[in-house]
Amino acid sequence: MSIGMDSPQFNEGLELPVPNRSFWTRLKSRIGATPSGLTMPENQLFLLLAVIIGIFSGLTVVCFRIAFEWIHLLLLGSALKPPPARVLAVPALAGLVVAFLVRRFFPLVRGSGVNQTKAALYIYDGYIPFQTVIGKFLTCALAIGGGHSLGPEDPSLQMGAGLASALGRQLRLSRDKIRLIAPIGAAAGLAAAFNSPIAAVLYVIEEVIGTWSAGVLGAIVLSAVSSVVVARWFLGGEPLFRIPTYQLAHPAELIGYAVLGLIGGLASLLLVKLVASSRTRLRSLPGWTQYFQPAAAGLLIGVIGLWLPQVMGAGYESIDQAMHGQYDWQLLALLGVFKILATGLSFASGTPGGLFAPTLFIGAMIGGTVGAWEGHFFPALTGSVGMYALVGMGTLFAGFLRAPMTSVFMILEVSGSYSIVLPVMISNTLAYLISRHYQKVPLMDLLSRQDGLGLPSMEELREKPVLRVEDAMRPVSDPPLSGGDSITDCLKQIENSPSDFFLVMRGDGTWSGITRKALERWESDGNGALQVESLLSSVRLERVHPDESLDAALRQITDSPLLPVVARTDPARLHGVLSLADILAAYKKSSPL
Repeated sequence: MSIGMDSPQFNEGLELPVPNRSFWTRLKSRIGATPSGLTMPENQLFLLLAVIIGIFSGLTVVCFRIAFEWIHLLLLGSALKPPPARVLAVPALAGLVVAFLVRRFFPLVRGSGVNQTKAALYIYDGYIPFQTVIGKFLTCALAIGGGHSLGPEDPSLQMGAGLASALGRQLRLSRDKIRLIAPIGAAAGLAAAFNSPIAAVLYVIEEVIGTWSAGVLGAIVLSAVSSVVVARWFLGGEPLFRIPTYQLAHPAELIGYAVLGLIGGLASLLLVKLVASSRTRLRSLPGWTQYFQPAAAGLLIGVIGLWLPQVMGAGYESIDQAMHGQYDWQLLALLGVFKILATGLSFASGTPGGLFAPTLFIGAMIGGTVGAWEGHFFPALTGSVGMYALVGMGTLFAGFLRAPMTSVFMILEVSGSYSIVLPVMISNTLAYLISRHYQKVPLMDLLSRQDGLGLPSMEELREKPVLRVEDAMRPVSDPPLSGGDSITDCLKQIENSPSDFFLVMRGDGTWSGITRKALERWESDGNGALQVESLLSSVRLERVHPDESLDAALRQITDSPLLPVVARTDPARLHGVLSLADILAAYKKSSPL
């Protein structure tokens, strides 16, 4: 189900409910709002709104975290191994209730929330119904607290985006601003859930927006930082995981991290294939089965949980224990394998929840396994199991979610040590390259195509070769005219040329252009002795350089038939010329048939 601006549900008044309506009235009056909308420039409001969005998103994430942890304690108890009856019954019953809520009341909350936020940005003009925020909160808290193998980060991202969208509508921002305000809320929600503002900012820019400007970047940073401040105020400033100290004892240890990258890349492929194929098969079943698919997935997860209860829920505690060497390598390997299975079951069944936490869990277990193997077979290398687990988290993130920059900075931010950057870069790069080679379409793009959403692929945009002016320019067929020459002399120079438009090099180093007809008309008016540049005082051509992108050149070409392509070190040195036809031909040549 999708809701656009032309949907009857678009104007049902799904606005952000506030306990004190006068607050919004005062805010509007302070920023110059009228019943018809804002009267002062919106750019002056964006940074203030980013902070407000961050505060609201931080408070929401705090409540969300308390909610799913409380539900977990209520339903499964606080024991390391809950009673078998609960382990079997709770995930199944939670899946049944969640499926009913999704099918009957909240049809837009399925999935992780990342693609839904991108859809709001690129399809629905930033519109996210506030009903979706409520539904995401309730269903994900019940699913994660009930033991499904999902995480809170992706839902927090969507809830932050939904809050921002509601605030933008409440303040009657313009269409362009409402479209951009959703990613600002997404960064705030993800930052509060991750307790990592840098990683949140990078992920939203890398995978949601795809590009950035100074204004948007500033707003995203402010929202992320303010949400983290709020979350830490209530939940404490401790990081999600207790990070052991790291020191590279021997350069040969980097080989172990390279092996981790290879294994992590293969594990990423396995998880992607499982999620994508299972989701396709389950969605092809009759519609009524969707009421029971999350319950069936929950039952299977409960069966796994009888022996491995660590795979249930987000698994933060287990990640922390793995990083401190509390599991042997056999248990670490089992947890990694069965977490892949449990996550595939939960997500493919349509249960709302995120993939970030399961990805980190799997990566930590695989990394810990590789570290334990190294310690067993190569005791001379003193690599820490905890450090391998930490690097493994970023490795799976890079291979599975295909966000290479975010994965590196996430580990650096969590660890607080730049000494780990080399192992992280080696392992993450190998996992990312393996995933790209054997899985051409990233997971999020696969999911959006399964949902029938024509969302842009950020990875394809990053990998698309940039066409430059030198790829389209052509040699100069007619030497440029000198601005100091007379009109009569210029006509003599072009007498045998088949061209109709000619570049003119002015005495001050700038360029102009003139047509043959204009020269002939001026000469017939008795101005043949005048210098050409005296008649072209207001005509200036933009000059471009061979290394500039064709996109930039296309914006500068305007109505001129030709643009001069000059050297950066010498504006008078002409490398070639560029026309609109040249640009179009270059784009056509680069496009696949």
